[in-house]
Amino acid sequence: MPSLLTAAKKAVLFSFISQVFISTAFADEAEQFAECKVNLQEKAIAQGASQQTIDAIFPSLTYQPRVIELDRSQPEFVQTFPGYFTKRVTQWRTDKGKAMFGKHRDLLNQLNDKYGIPPHYLLAFWGLETNFGTYKGKMPVLDSLATLACDPRRSTYFTQEFLVAVALFERESLSKEEMVGSWAGAMGHTQFMPSAYTHYAIDGDNDGQINLWASEEDALASAANFLANLGWKPGFRWGREVVLPENFDYQSSGYRQRRAITDWSQMGLTKADGSMLGESDTQGYVIVPAGHEGPAFIAYPNFRVIMRWNNSEFYAIAVGVLADKIAGASGITRPLPELPAYSRTDIISLQRKLNALGFDVGKPDGIIGPATREGIRNYQIANNLVADGFPSMNIMRALNVVS
Repeated sequence: MPSLLTAAKKAVLFSFISQVFISTAFADEAEQFAECKVNLQEKAIAQGASQQTIDAIFPSLTYQPRVIELDRSQPEFVQTFPGYFTKRVTQWRTDKGKAMFGKHRDLLNQLNDKYGIPPHYLLAFWGLETNFGTYKGKMPVLDSLATLACDPRRSTYFTQEFLVAVALFERESLSKEEMVGSWAGAMGHTQFMPSAYTHYAIDGDNDGQINLWASEEDALASAANFLANLGWKPGFRWGREVVLPENFDYQSSGYRQRRAITDWSQMGLTKADGSMLGESDTQGYVIVPAGHEGPAFIAYPNFRVIMRWNNSEFYAIAVGVLADKIAGASGITRPLPELPAYSRTDIISLQRKLNALGFDVGKPDGIIGPATREGIRNYQIANNLVADGFPSMNIMRALNVVS
């Protein structure tokens, strides 16, 4: 009769098999990366990289498995606006932004004169991106970009970014050691991808070199140049917090429902302090990021420019409010509601329920995007609920997503 393995022996055997599997998989990836490196090197030479640059970069170029892990990972929980906002628009960032204005006052005013970007906006971007340079990322940028370039998921995009980074390395006389940043290759005080660095970074301290890691002046000047090229409208705000009338139709919210400020005023919207919005042909749209029980905002054209930097309404609101606070405003006035931390599984279940009921939200992916908000809004309309497109606990319970 064959002997049975003890639980301890099974565990050891399973661990050994797992390690062999992982080692084999890594060996395969390393071999593929080595082949890909040769291809990347040929492309770098074809675009004009010198032999000195090739020798400085490619022999030490290393596959980064952590980068692939982060690229594939998804957060377990879906972040709500209150959770996002309170972690980013802090008193520390407000105070630090004011201090940095004092430090760079002359440069910031010069940039405002040249590009039309007020100082408090540049400081808000800087604060949100890297805590004013206190955390610029620790991943080796060239290794990270090469790893992603050799991965099939987004190879074309990251191959181009890698080659641009090689050109930057040579153009600005950088070193591999100083070229650190995010796992996806964003770099420096303002977290520019190589292509943004190449096209929009400028020499703010007039030392003949553009270095977004070492020079705060270069970073601020580059941010101003970038925003101007993204379409920033000088003399206009990002938006503002507003008070909605009691009878507000939430179907009028969202980017597709843009109206002139004059029209919003006539509909009863006011500033947060109760004063009139005024009359203007400037277009704006209403956002209720935490549902009808939370604060409401009206977004002006510069709001969409902020979203071209980072395509998130939460991010754009955070930039705008932090900028206002650095300039001396008090921040938002309406309290943020306490909201549960939904898991991605919860949101996927919600999306499936909505699809099954005929409220099409597309393929369930656990992300509360425009299609999901529209599906929620249509469900709310059909059930005589406040149509704010927000997945409140009442909605989640009504659809048996949570108990």
